[in-house]
Amino acid sequence: MGDIPPAPAKVRPRFGRVTLSSGLLGALFLMATSAVGPGFITQTTTFTAQLGATFAFAILVSILVDIAVQLNIWRVIGVANMRAQDLANKVVPGAGYLLAALIVFGGLVFNVGNLAGTGLGLDAMTGLDTRWGAVLSALLAVVILGAKRLGAALDRILVVLGVGMIALTLYVAVVSRPPVGEALRQSVLPDHLGADVFLATVTIIGGTVGGYITYAGVHRLVELGKGGRENVAAITQTSVTGIVVTGVMRVLLFLAVLGVVAGGASLLDSANPAAEAFQQAAGDVGMRLFGVIMWAAAVSSVIGASYTSISFVSTFHPLLEKRRGTLVTAFIGVSLVILLVSGQAPTTLLVLAGALNGVILPVGLGIMLYVATRRSRDLLGGYRYPVWLLVIGWLAWALTAYMAANSLSGIAALWQ
Repeated sequence: MGDIPPAPAKVRPRFGRVTLSSGLLGALFLMATSAVGPGFITQTTTFTAQLGATFAFAILVSILVDIAVQLNIWRVIGVANMRAQDLANKVVPGAGYLLAALIVFGGLVFNVGNLAGTGLGLDAMTGLDTRWGAVLSALLAVVILGAKRLGAALDRILVVLGVGMIALTLYVAVVSRPPVGEALRQSVLPDHLGADVFLATVTIIGGTVGGYITYAGVHRLVELGKGGRENVAAITQTSVTGIVVTGVMRVLLFLAVLGVVAGGASLLDSANPAAEAFQQAAGDVGMRLFGVIMWAAAVSSVIGASYTSISFVSTFHPLLEKRRGTLVTAFIGVSLVILLVSGQAPTTLLVLAGALNGVILPVGLGIMLYVATRRSRDLLGGYRYPVWLLVIGWLAWALTAYMAANSLSGIAALWQ
């Protein structure tokens, strides 16, 4: 008998010259699925109903800005091999604590909305009471994040949830028969560029890389030991791929809703425009698919918000790192209690958290760019930061600073 041939090597996906390991895939999907939450679905549906094919232009611009922001934040944190709050404290003593406080507050409030989304998703999918749906989803998130043996499975779970959402949304996009040619044309030659288009653009930028979201994947990379100058290529391609995955999901959702709107349906008066769009496109099956997509988006965002928020405080004391599982459980538990007591995500807190996300983005990005510009010798180990990356980073910072000014106006209005 001849020798038994060796088992074939496990093939991993490649992007360019970088092989994406399970950890890298998990990091990019942690960021992407954190961005694709209930708010993402609602915003995309609402803006599509308002702007029609012109929303394609806002999506294209937002993706380009998102890439500029995430390339810089991930490059600095990744090369420094240090989480954002620790870098911030080294630049301005105390800044890391402030950044962490803002991230945790925003993450906590949005987690209430994410848990509400899990309840809505299971209700649309199975008819289960929304409160029970939120409770069961919270328990699932605690198990995934808290059980040590499931830590390695976290990356795979996020990939499955992300790919599943994209596949189901693609089906609905095909069924709704959107005017793809018109959308492509208006992505570069929009029919109009008014204040409504600008508002849509800055809103979805904040919803993709604002608050805790852009830090989710890169903190995961640092914890997995994938940081450092030697991993620059992997850090770069993972950061861009994360934005691309999010962009693909937004484009498919946009096309699915656009097909319904182009067919003459009105969604703006609906209590749940996204659910209405899916039902209009594919009947009862569409409603079930909406439930699956909403639940997957919401539960993955619960995981992302909880993981990232706790990662912003666990480095402040060894005891916090040791009790990380307990902190995650408490974080999700408090979010669930707020939801069950209030009956819904408190509107004022959600608006406040959204406004704070607009403030967090330029603060965090500005600190990272300052590190790259003035502190690269000590904090980046002498790494020569690309000038072109700094240029697009500071341009993106100027836009996010303008967004922050509008957010501050919103915060002031809440207290009047």
